[in-house]
Amino acid sequence: MMLTPEESIKRDDREMYSGRAWRLVRFGSPVDSIELQQMIWPEPEPGQVLIRVRAAGAGYPDAMMAAGHFPLLGDPPFGLGEEAAGEVVAVPSGSRFSVGDQVTGITGFLEGWGGYAEYTYLREESTIRIPARMTTEEAGGFPIAFRTAYAGLIDRAPLEADQVLLVLGAAGSSGGAAVQLGKALGATVIAVAGSREKLDFCTRHGADHVVNHRSDDLPVRVKEITSDRGADVIFDPVGGDTASTALQAIARNGRVVLIGVASGKPVALDPMDMLLRNYSAVGVLATPGSAAAEAVVWERLADLADRGALSTPVGRVYEFWEVPEMIAQQTAPAAGKSVVRITSE
Repeated sequence: MMLTPEESIKRDDREMYSGRAWRLVRFGSPVDSIELQQMIWPEPEPGQVLIRVRAAGAGYPDAMMAAGHFPLLGDPPFGLGEEAAGEVVAVPSGSRFSVGDQVTGITGFLEGWGGYAEYTYLREESTIRIPARMTTEEAGGFPIAFRTAYAGLIDRAPLEADQVLLVLGAAGSSGGAAVQLGKALGATVIAVAGSREKLDFCTRHGADHVVNHRSDDLPVRVKEITSDRGADVIFDPVGGDTASTALQAIARNGRVVLIGVASGKPVALDPMDMLLRNYSAVGVLATPGSAAAEAVVWERLADLADRGALSTPVGRVYEFWEVPEMIAQQTAPAAGKSVVRITSE
């Protein structure tokens, strides 16, 4: 069902919008703990933009939230979906956006307003107009992955041109974004994944070299590719044994950027090994900085997308009614970004 602005209602002289939203009502399996509920969205407050959602991106954090393993959220009920794209239907006074703008951004999921809904709030400082080259589905899956890659490779590493970037989980959401951003920054990118299909996917999206962590000797292959130098930066959204093995291929003065633990366990860091081989580890949480700082980040990402250097590698597109199934599958996703189509154009 596609809602129109005429389906909004007024209470106490405030414009309100009515629609459906998938909400977590209890921790547990997504298919048992997520319900489709009727909701009301009041006019946005300062710092918010209210959109009619066209598409929303999915990721491993959704499964973590459903299981109660996401540390930044309280108890249910709350909406799921960290990012969304759609049409602006309401803005507060002084907003840089206008009704009718086509935008994509990070939702107010930390306040309970997720993207798997017919309407949602976006954080204005983390919202951009959809780049001309992007489809709606691509836009729906753009913000979180590329903001995370930016935080890891530019803010925290930082990755320099002509350095070697080793990306773990490179066929996934944030890993795929890191491959593209690494290339845009002028690095040599080595993508690591666990199947031929995923390695081919990485090559199509810009990786210079690919390594199968299941069948190849990962440290040996990286040393061969880099003439024994190793990787200057390791982008790690995976953790576990793969990340621990990859550390054997880190260059002197290298940095391992810790993005997540999709494997279910963190990388095993040995302080003595870090000391003797002179490398460092940095954690990354892509939380917004000041409005001015965020404007720089999103302007740069939008510019790279406009020039075709960045694009969301959409894998499967789900329908609105498939959201619980989609979230359940994020613990072992296929190549590319999962996106849900909320409403048609």
